[in-house]
Amino acid sequence: MDSISRTMAKFATGLTFERIPPAAAHEAKRFLLDSVGCALAALDHEDMEQAHRYVRELGGNPQATVIGHGTKTNIADAALMNALLIRAMDYNDIYWKQDPSHPSDVIPAALAPAEWKGRSGKELLVGILIAYELEMRLCLAAQPGVREVGWHHASLTQFASPFVAGRMLGLTEDQLVAACGISGSSHFTLGGVVAGHLTNMKNTADPMATEAGVRAALLASTGYSGPVELFEGKEGVFHVLHNVRWDAAAMTDGLGERFLITDCGYKAFPTEALTHQPITALLEAMSENAVEPESVAEIVVRTTTRGADILSDPSKYDPRTKETADHSLPYCIAVAAAKGNVLPSDFEEGALFDPLVRSFLAKIKVVADPEIDSLFPKVKRAIVTVTTQDGRSFSRQEDFAKGSPERPLSDEDVVDKFRSNAAHAMTAKAMDRIVDATFGLERFKATGEYVRCLVRG
Repeated sequence: MDSISRTMAKFATGLTFERIPPAAAHEAKRFLLDSVGCALAALDHEDMEQAHRYVRELGGNPQATVIGHGTKTNIADAALMNALLIRAMDYNDIYWKQDPSHPSDVIPAALAPAEWKGRSGKELLVGILIAYELEMRLCLAAQPGVREVGWHHASLTQFASPFVAGRMLGLTEDQLVAACGISGSSHFTLGGVVAGHLTNMKNTADPMATEAGVRAALLASTGYSGPVELFEGKEGVFHVLHNVRWDAAAMTDGLGERFLITDCGYKAFPTEALTHQPITALLEAMSENAVEPESVAEIVVRTTTRGADILSDPSKYDPRTKETADHSLPYCIAVAAAKGNVLPSDFEEGALFDPLVRSFLAKIKVVADPEIDSLFPKVKRAIVTVTTQDGRSFSRQEDFAKGSPERPLSDEDVVDKFRSNAAHAMTAKAMDRIVDATFGLERFKATGEYVRCLVRG
C-alpha cells in the first residue's frame, strides 16, 4: 500500500488542467484575484516594508517577481515575500473544519516556481488546485485539530507546500515524496504565535511554511532524500502528535475526483475568522433595529470558549498593534459598533486609538457559551445582544459569516473587494488588466506574462 505522502505525490504529478471541473478552476481564479488584491493592499505597511528590505538585502538569482514591487529574487524568497503580502492584513481566504487554514498562503509556492520555469497559466492553475486540495484535506484529518492542542496551522502547510512547488519544478513522484519528508521534518509551528499579545509572527508563520516547502522541493530536485513515511512511519506525525486522533483516509480521499476548493470561504472583514460571525450579527442587529452608535449601552457576545479566551484576553481590550487588534474580538466589535463596518484602515496605527472606538471597549462583554462549543467547529455560532441606553435589547444569532460557502461572495463581490484593496497601488486601467488577466489565466503561455500585470507602475 502506498504511503500517504506517495498518494499525495501521485495526485500532484497526475493532475492536469483538463481534469479540473470548470467550477473548481473558476474558484481558483477568484481566490488568486482575491489574494493579489490583499497583497497589493499591504505593500506599504511598515512590516511589509521591513520584510521587503530583508529580501532585497539577501539578494539572489533573479528567478521570480515580488508582487507589486517588481523585485526579482530567488524563488524561495519570492514565495516568502508574496505569501507575507497576501497574509499581512488577515484578509485572505479561510477554511476551518477540524483545523483552520488559509490555503491562499500556499499560492506563492506555485506562482514563483511557475514563473521561473515558464509554466503556462493552465499549469499555474493546476498548482493552485494542488495547494487547495491538499491543504484543505489536511484540515480534516486531526480530531480535535492540531490547533486545539497548541500547534499552529502552519504545521499543516509544511506538508502541502512542497507538493505545490515540486509540481511546478517538474519533480518526479519519488522526489515529491522526498520533498514532503524534508519540509515536514523541519517546520512545526507553535500556536503561541497567535496567543496573547501578538507580533509580526502572527502573519509570518504560514508564509515561512510555504517558503520551507519551496526550499524542500529545490533540495529534492537535486536527489536529496527525506523520510518516505512522514505521517505513518516510526516517530512520524501520527506517532508524535498523539494527543489527537488521526483520520488518515481524510487526507487523501477523493483526490483528483472530488474538489474541495469550492468549500473554501472568503473574508468579508480583515480579521481573525472567529470574529466574523459576531461582527456580522452585530451589524445586522444594529441595522435591522436602527440602533445608533451613541445609544449603545452594552454589547454582549456569546461565542466559543476559544473566542472568549484567545480573542478576548485582557491584552485584546487594549490592542496596540495591528496584529493584536485584528485578533481582538472586543476591538473588532467596537469598530463595527462605532463605524458600521470593519475595514483595513481600522487597523492602521492611528486608527487603533480612535477615541470613539476606544469608548466602546468598556461596553463589550464576551461570554463563553458551552452550547456553542458543542457545535464547534462544524458551526461557528455567535449570538450578539445589543442593549441601548433606554433599556431596549436586540439579539441576533449568526452561524455563517458573509463570504462563507453558505453565504458566498458573487464574482462582482470578489472583484469589488479586489478593487478596494488594490486602488491605492494601481490605476483603474491596471486593475482592469489584472481582473481580465486573472479570469483569463488559461490563455497565458507563460506565468511570467501574467506576473508582469501585478507590478505597480
